[in-house]
Amino acid sequence: MLFITVPPSSTPKMLISEFARFLGLPALERMNQIQITNAVCELLCEMSTQLVLVDDVHLMDTRSRAGAETSDQLKYLGERIPATFVYSGIDVESSPLLTGVRGSQLAGRFKIVRNQPLRYGSSADKQIWHDLVRSMDSALRLRRHRPGTLRTHAAYLHARTGGRMGSLSHLIREAALVSLLDGTEKITKKLLEQIELDSAAEQRARAPHRRRMPAQRQP
Repeated sequence: MLFITVPPSSTPKMLISEFARFLGLPALERMNQIQITNAVCELLCEMSTQLVLVDDVHLMDTRSRAGAETSDQLKYLGERIPATFVYSGIDVESSPLLTGVRGSQLAGRFKIVRNQPLRYGSSADKQIWHDLVRSMDSALRLRRHRPGTLRTHAAYLHARTGGRMGSLSHLIREAALVSLLDGTEKITKKLLEQIELDSAAEQRARAPHRRRMPAQRQP
């Protein structure tokens, strides 16, 4: 698997350089775009890479020359590398990515999967959320942190973040940093309550609880 993030105002060389950096290819400054592209494709084929994840694709504006050429670069890589390409972004359907001729080509080559925040209703929903919290808990390296502490606050963490992994990651990371700075080196619910999240998460936390309608499964 390969994972890269589209750089802001990306050009084709900037994009393929991200591929090369992930793979640890050296001497990028002495190679041109074609050389880097060939090296990346050859190595990924040799490694039998099956999955390529490209994040922040909403930063590509196919209406601009650089964005259009970067889009063409991704299309070219998809043709040379026998792997499944997954593009991830925010509000992709309303972003400049899918506009214009190249945008329509992209829309015709990919299926859009809309990811919703993780729910906390059924037992299966709770298990998924608990597993996510437990994995973040186990990644902490705080001297006085008791393993499993975060999982005991799983319901609170879901209510606070609305089930969004980005907000959860931000909350736990900042709490860990604060605990390092104040010397406690452990995360408590009291500390979590002191951390300010992104505006959207804070607004959700302050909003009155509303009964949710059951989600309908897509046919």
